[in-house]
Amino acid sequence: MSALRPFITLRIGLFLMMSASLFIFASNTKAASATTPSAALDFPKGPVKMIIPFPPGGPTDTLGRLIALKLQEMWGQPVIIDYKAGAGTVIGVDYVAKSAPDGYTIGMINSAFAVNPSLYKNLPYDSVKDIEPISLIANLQLAIVAQPNAPFDTLAEMIAYAKKNPDKLSYGTPGTGSTTHLGTELLKKSANFQITHIPYKGSAQAHGELLGGRLDVVVDPFLSVSPYVKAGKMKVIATMGDKKIKGFNYPLVQEVIPGFNVNALLGFIAPKGTPAPVVLKIQMDLAKVMNLPDLQKRSDEFAMDIVASKPEEFEAFLLSEMKKWSRVVSDSKITAD
Repeated sequence: MSALRPFITLRIGLFLMMSASLFIFASNTKAASATTPSAALDFPKGPVKMIIPFPPGGPTDTLGRLIALKLQEMWGQPVIIDYKAGAGTVIGVDYVAKSAPDGYTIGMINSAFAVNPSLYKNLPYDSVKDIEPISLIANLQLAIVAQPNAPFDTLAEMIAYAKKNPDKLSYGTPGTGSTTHLGTELLKKSANFQITHIPYKGSAQAHGELLGGRLDVVVDPFLSVSPYVKAGKMKVIATMGDKKIKGFNYPLVQEVIPGFNVNALLGFIAPKGTPAPVVLKIQMDLAKVMNLPDLQKRSDEFAMDIVASKPEEFEAFLLSEMKKWSRVVSDSKITAD
């Protein structure tokens, strides 16, 4: 028996080494599968439809078409844009929610997606149960602008003017329930002043009213007002985000109201039930697209902060945004038109 002990010891040692190797291999395989959606490596195998819930021709449409083009080049498959505009993005989101959950229909959304659950009593879809978040791709900077001859140059001066002249000031936005509308209502509540909201059907009408002197202030994405600002026809009072617009030194609202931070989100969604590996594949490819030089250049032009978050991060962000805007809608007693 003593003569067999070295042999037995050797066999046991080899067994333990092999077991350890198998464990390490299995662990590495599991780790790789957690980061690489191997089940979706061949996605897509055919055309992908991108739903844009905004009218053609706007800045978000321009961005959406550029993203579609870059995805098409990356995937080697057509990415077909389908416009489903109307009802504050409800029509487009509803189309996505009721599409086959296979990854071949995705939708672009903005902040209206997080506002609509509290703004509309009867949405045709459930914003949580019927939607699969893919990625928050970017945040758009919002700006408060006025005519060059307005009797205030800073946010503090505008608030002081409003308090001395109750109900005299008016501000325009692209519509009721827009982020610019709710963001300004949050600003009013935070700083305890009054300014009357006048909603328009799109930014162009609001811009025209401000330029014509029939409106005191406009709140809009900076990319929409920047041509007028550069031409000296409007002045920036403040921007609403938590960082200054690249290349400019415009003051932030949070310099007057600490902690204030409102941006307009842009992201992508899919129908609920879309396989997780496919969702992750789309997210990873969107992240690659958003880091391409063409998109980086547009991010500066659009005053846009690229994010490209993971699906679970986007889901958590959307839930927090829904809660935030629900409070604002309730406190301000806002209803859909």
